Amino acid sequence: MKKLLLGLLAPLVLMAGMSVDEIVNKVDTRDDGDNSVATMKMILIDKHNKKRVRDMKKFAQDRGEDIYSAIFFLSPSDVKNTAFLTYDYDASEKDDDQWLYLPALKKSKRIASSDKSASFMGSDFSYSDMTSRDIKDYTYKIVKESKVGAQKVWIIESVPKTAKIIDETGYTKSYMFVSQENFVVIRALHYLQDGKRKYMDVKKLEKIDGIWVATKIEMKTKKGKQTLHTTILEFRDVKFNQNLSENFFTVRQIEKGL
Repeated sequence: MKKLLLGLLAPLVLMAGMSVDEIVNKVDTRDDGDNSVATMKMILIDKHNKKRVRDMKKFAQDRGEDIYSAIFFLSPSDVKNTAFLTYDYDASEKDDDQWLYLPALKKSKRIASSDKSASFMGSDFSYSDMTSRDIKDYTYKIVKESKVGAQKVWIIESVPKTAKIIDETGYTKSYMFVSQENFVVIRALHYLQDGKRKYMDVKKLEKIDGIWVATKIEMKTKKGKQTLHTTILEFRDVKFNQNLSENFFTVRQIEKGL
């Protein structure tokens, strides 16, 4: 499967014995499993520290270099039976496909490219954040080496090459903190078009069946020093190599539900 962002390189700069393209290739080709199933919890926290909790189930499958995934909302009642389907294509010339099924409307809405920078279900994650980024759409440079807790990291600056990519993601620039131990992006800082910033932190990283999995992720949206909103995603009961049918990842199936 593809990873959280990292891609084409600028000049080959040697750091800790590795060139920039070697680091990026390690991130991009890191094994993150296939035919996976996980229970998810989404915790939404507003600026007054008021919390809302949503329970979901996620399924994902590799189709060659592409990734198909489906998320089903289980509770509370106001989002129950809502479902989200993504076809994350590897080919750079092909836009990813996404559909959101809203039971109140009894139909699936296709997410247009122009809407992918919008909030996913009221969270701090956008629709664009729910897919990987094409590595050819960005230029990169290593800013420096640093630490996140005890983890040594490379801090890599990522800049979209085109206005189209900025419009789709909402990000004008990002900084990715890549673990030197396992090549997982464990922290990120995103600058938004409207002047806000989003901070992503992997709060819990576990090795499951030999695969590094971020089982708790926090995303904060800030303006200046003020935190406007926070989303926490928790993953439990993560299993790989499950028997998932290709027919499961269809608009018909998300409308049918679990």
